[in-house]
Amino acid sequence: MFKKIFSFLVIVQLLHFLSFAQIPAGYYDVANGLSGLTLKTALYNKIKGHTVVSYGGLYTSYQTTDNLPPNKVWDMYSIKADGTANYFFTHGNNQCGSYSGEGDCYNREHSTPASWFNDATPMYSDLFNVYPTDGYVNNRRSNYPQAKVGNATWTSSNGSKLGSCGAAGYAGTVFEPIDSFKGDFARTFLYMATRYENLVANWPSNSTECAAVYAGNNGLTFKPWYVTMLLSWCALDPVSQKEINRNNAVYAIQHNRNPYIDHPEYITLIWGGGANVMVNSITVSGQGGNTSISTINGSLQMLASVLPSNATNSTFTWSVKNPNIGTISSTGLLTAISNGLDTVVATANDGSGVIGYKVITITNQGNGINFANQYNNINIFPNPADNEINIDYRNLKIQPESVYISDTRGRKIKNVSNITEFQRIDISDLEKGLYFVTLSFEGQHLTYKFVK
Repeated sequence: MFKKIFSFLVIVQLLHFLSFAQIPAGYYDVANGLSGLTLKTALYNKIKGHTVVSYGGLYTSYQTTDNLPPNKVWDMYSIKADGTANYFFTHGNNQCGSYSGEGDCYNREHSTPASWFNDATPMYSDLFNVYPTDGYVNNRRSNYPQAKVGNATWTSSNGSKLGSCGAAGYAGTVFEPIDSFKGDFARTFLYMATRYENLVANWPSNSTECAAVYAGNNGLTFKPWYVTMLLSWCALDPVSQKEINRNNAVYAIQHNRNPYIDHPEYITLIWGGGANVMVNSITVSGQGGNTSISTINGSLQMLASVLPSNATNSTFTWSVKNPNIGTISSTGLLTAISNGLDTVVATANDGSGVIGYKVITITNQGNGINFANQYNNINIFPNPADNEINIDYRNLKIQPESVYISDTRGRKIKNVSNITEFQRIDISDLEKGLYFVTLSFEGQHLTYKFVK
């Protein structure tokens, strides 16, 4: 392997980095005893707020972070698995510039493409993400995800490939580095998911390529197929002395570290290392196959089926997209409020970002208020009455459509027009006896007795 062949170069680099070659004492105390997303967030809080290098200053930084003695650029897009290369770049002499083929010049490669985070800082010049690479290969890689290539349409001089994705879960174009550097890049991507935990949930909206990889959450960050690939790359290409030296060199400049180089075991504690089985689909349905609610304030029990059946964490959280139309409980009971279409969503709790949804039609809700439940919000007085009776609707959530007085035989004897929040009705013409005041709204009725 290339990294073994260059062991003598590693010794030279070790001498250069003796002054900062160790993990600072207590640096990872915040991670003690933690696992899962709690550990990931603890690491985020430790490595955030790093010293930002200017984009122009990256080339100077590369002379210590990516130096291949004597004064050559350690380019993971041109150096081969056996340690040879068709060409080597010299620091300070071969910066791009224009290029027409491999070996013309080197530039700054955003391993997580800059377009994915909208060219924003501090990601744009984070040394852990931006590597010196052949400009032409960098351009061929473009903004495509790094992943396993199925059918290659182009292969670089060191064996890096461009082509259709060969991993289950994505069918688009991807770029595949050589095996010797797959772990380097995988641990870089895990660093980005952690260092920018507060931002990554929004990145998929910037790029369709990003949306193929990122799940749109700040938990496990990546889609299940990509987590599986990253874990396999980390296992295929364990942490090398090259990475350790680079981690130390970047720390001397940015004052933060890549925790997955210092502690590769954190990867399994957070992402599972193959032990975790991620949710890959959720199917949502209404009980009995129902897809509508048509009764006032009616409810429908929602159900969700999670696959695979052996998912490590098969729990999910219910929500609705239109809470003004319906509400849903933590157990999936959907309750109608007003007419319309509401989308019921079940979101996996394992950080995979997988969701299932079902559109439910809600009708016959009026404005969403059950008029029949408003009985105690109306005040009728005095009772017994003499020449007039007062109806106070001011606590009523909706104004009635009609108000009338009827007798004990059910005959309407007085209709109220111009309904207002406070109604004074003349009953001087009524004989003494028992009467009823009825308020109506969309087929619902409230009836009150009074005596004259």
